[in-house]
Amino acid sequence: MKFVPIPSSILALAVAVSLLTPTLPDARAQSGTFYNQRDDTYPLLGLKRAKEAYETARTDYERQKTLFDKQLISGQTLDQAFRNYSDAEVNYQQSLLAVLFEQQYVVISQAVKYQSGGNRKRVRLTLENSTSGTAEFQKLVGIEDDLFRSLQPDVINNVYVSLLNDDNAIISQPYEQKIDRLLAGEPGYLDFGLLQDLDAITVSLLYSDGSQQSRKIYLQKDASVNIAAVQAEQFSQEVELGGSTDYSTTLELFSGVSNTFKLDVVNLPAEITRYFLDPATSNRLSQFQFTEGANTRQASLRVFLPERPTGDVRMDQAISFYAVAIPRERIDEIGDLRTRTMTAEEIQALNVGYVRLELVPRGIGEILVRAPQLFHTIKPNETVSVNVEVVNEGTRRLDNVRIEADLPLNWTDVIEPDVIEQLEINQEQRVGLNFTPPADVAPGRYEIRIRTSSLSDDQPIEGEDKTVTIQVEQEANIFGTLLLVLVIVGLVVGIVIFGIRLSRR
Repeated sequence: MKFVPIPSSILALAVAVSLLTPTLPDARAQSGTFYNQRDDTYPLLGLKRAKEAYETARTDYERQKTLFDKQLISGQTLDQAFRNYSDAEVNYQQSLLAVLFEQQYVVISQAVKYQSGGNRKRVRLTLENSTSGTAEFQKLVGIEDDLFRSLQPDVINNVYVSLLNDDNAIISQPYEQKIDRLLAGEPGYLDFGLLQDLDAITVSLLYSDGSQQSRKIYLQKDASVNIAAVQAEQFSQEVELGGSTDYSTTLELFSGVSNTFKLDVVNLPAEITRYFLDPATSNRLSQFQFTEGANTRQASLRVFLPERPTGDVRMDQAISFYAVAIPRERIDEIGDLRTRTMTAEEIQALNVGYVRLELVPRGIGEILVRAPQLFHTIKPNETVSVNVEVVNEGTRRLDNVRIEADLPLNWTDVIEPDVIEQLEINQEQRVGLNFTPPADVAPGRYEIRIRTSSLSDDQPIEGEDKTVTIQVEQEANIFGTLLLVLVIVGLVVGIVIFGIRLSRR
């Protein structure tokens, strides 16, 4: 029987089919090749055993072929030797591939978190092929160069990479990236945007054979830029005049040079008081330091608005400003920023960490009612006149100020004016109120409550109620009074006369 070499394409197909065959131990046993159960546990030893069996089967086949050429053995014996040789060759290739693909491993040599334009966080990954199919492995096993190169043990094909959070949700942009070929000794580089700002992430690696690896890693910080990145939880806030608010910020270190930074504010009007503080201790901060092992810190910017609008602090007009973190060694170089007005391009050119913030001054109207006298005494047929001053003590115009009175039963009132269309800040308006009791009013004390309400920026405003107390006195009876006086005088005269007579006795 004439031996025909196996083409490389058919050999590769046989190798692939052999990888998908789940009954490797049975196949070896049926071929007559000695099989040890520990070959699967220790694949390198199994490879050596398969290589020796392959070389023995090949030598035997070549010897049987020589005997067949000399017509010393039958063709059936040569066929059996060839089958043994082919089985040993396949088993050897299976063991070789098992070792090579078991040792294929992608190492994450670097994972650097950095900040791109617009304060966007990104991650730069460096991946390396650490497969054992190297020259040392080739020398150890003694594999032929052609077969070793045909299997490409130093190449890992089609690796899909993505970044996950603790909930195994993809937080990378793009969601996945593919590395077509990763050669041993030639690192691969990938760059992702972060959809969620984290310091620790999980890197998911999916291989072309369906296997998957996941490793949770702590991100390195790009130390080449020498900045402390500033990020605000709420960059825009509305604050009432005379009030205050806090901007919570997170500062993240991207520096291998400096760990001490000065906090400052740019483009905030001088009428607005401001300072930084530590949210944990409430201590005021001017400079702060990153401690060893801690690359993230919290700081709050507290601002106080003036009581009244000014030329630079106008109602409902947004004020854009910046919070910056300046490295300590650059403080003298940059100078005092509080007195400067800078554009976004100038801020960016400073090459420091910064965040843009926005403040919208708001106001609210406040009704104050001043009354010089709230107690009055009248006769039943008289009318009470009360004058009050309605003042806007708030920080926004009042619209449709309404004055109303809660009257006792059957009383009447006249209010002039009963509605004030507009009342500007600090403006006051006099209002006259006349209260008339009914004709049959009984003497006694009566109370009338004066209520004020308005709208300010479409919000309802209620003023403090004022209570007017009216004492209605009983009308005097002249004839009754004269009669009473005469009775008293007569009584006194009678007592005197009776006393004189009694003394004469």
